[in-house]
Amino acid sequence: MWKEIRDREAGKIRPNSFSSRVKSNRVSNLQLSNYKDIVSPHRGSINSLQVDLTEGRYLLSGASDASAAVYDIQRATNYEGNGLIAKHKCIFSVDKQQENGHKHAISSAIWYPVDTGLFVTGSYDHYIKVWDTNTAQVVMNFKMPGKVYRTAMSTLATSHMLIAAGTEDVQVRLCDIASGAFAHTLSGHRDGVMTVEWSTSSEWVLITGGCDGAIRFWDIRRAGCFLVLDQNQSQLGRRPPVLDRSAANKVSVPKSLSAGQNSLVKPRVPQKKYTNGHGMKQSTIGRMPAKGSVRQRLHPGMLSIQDRATAHYGAVTGLKVTDDGMYLLSAGSDSRIKLWDLESGYNTLVNFEKVRLQTSKAIQLAISQDSALVFVPSMTVVKAFDVWSGKMAHTFRGHYEYVNCCCFSSQDQELYTGGNDRQILVWSPCELITDDMDEGHTKDQDNWSD
Repeated sequence: MWKEIRDREAGKIRPNSFSSRVKSNRVSNLQLSNYKDIVSPHRGSINSLQVDLTEGRYLLSGASDASAAVYDIQRATNYEGNGLIAKHKCIFSVDKQQENGHKHAISSAIWYPVDTGLFVTGSYDHYIKVWDTNTAQVVMNFKMPGKVYRTAMSTLATSHMLIAAGTEDVQVRLCDIASGAFAHTLSGHRDGVMTVEWSTSSEWVLITGGCDGAIRFWDIRRAGCFLVLDQNQSQLGRRPPVLDRSAANKVSVPKSLSAGQNSLVKPRVPQKKYTNGHGMKQSTIGRMPAKGSVRQRLHPGMLSIQDRATAHYGAVTGLKVTDDGMYLLSAGSDSRIKLWDLESGYNTLVNFEKVRLQTSKAIQLAISQDSALVFVPSMTVVKAFDVWSGKMAHTFRGHYEYVNCCCFSSQDQELYTGGNDRQILVWSPCELITDDMDEGHTKDQDNWSD
């Protein structure tokens, strides 16, 4: 680290590169925090965690006792252990005793992406509720047809205020905060929808994972899904960078041609053959198919084989899109983690080490700010995997019962986890506490003083 600091002072490393290296180094040294403690008021398992996206200061939690709580993770409530351990108690909490509160377990709790004035909760009591943070009161209700497994809002949206809801019903519903009504429903899954996730590259693209093992992509401006991931369609590993691919596609011009001939004769670029048998490249996530294209007419006119494709042998229990929007990580009740290339829609065949995953409920995955590590709840531990190699980098042990959710704070490089033991644990970069600090403040001396 000192070498990198000297290189930065000498101008050998750019500021962004230096910042990225420091953050990566902090993430690689995560351990159970010995100086920060979240005091949970919940009397049931923690099912959902999220740090607000605007300030990175407030942590929102939802639990099985129908309660939700908000914590200030930057400013401690009080200190213990001679001021070494910061205790963070909840600023406020809402529960079933609250007027219009949830009556059953809260399965999902998310912040309104624009500011911390609102937050959204989904529950097994078939309701999605929008709360005013300042008054801790419900300002909007959405009645769903079944238990709510997961809710999500787009962090990129500027044209809509939609809450995507996955429930035990086969249809995905979009709730509009602006109007207080359902915008529309998305039909295609053959069983309940356990997890939903918005694309990080387009505000119009929604990704859903169902109990039928399917992962579907929707353009919410149009009817029907435009892509169903198939685990049998695969490509080996991570695709090469754009610059390398463009360089590889350049056609060398024969030296015999003069400069004048080069200006008149255009070299033909051979068309690349794709698995569909045509020379035309299929549409990508970032570039939606044209209105009258064949891809758009596939659903409900989609071929039955493509429409019935599955991504997992079992329910899809977790989804997470990388920050650049180019890859998707999925977890299933078949205890498999898979990495998908969203440009091609193919399974990259990254061999993630075998993990035991919960099968009866959705789990919340987290990913580091540079998309290098993915954090996966695996029974009583949390495992961190290298996204591109699949190798396990860390195992976090601290919970006494099953872990349900993970949340990574990119601002402080901290990981928050919640489980059935009703605890919210903080995993922070290693900070050593010396004996001198344990004994209190000592006289300031130089290292070389006698």
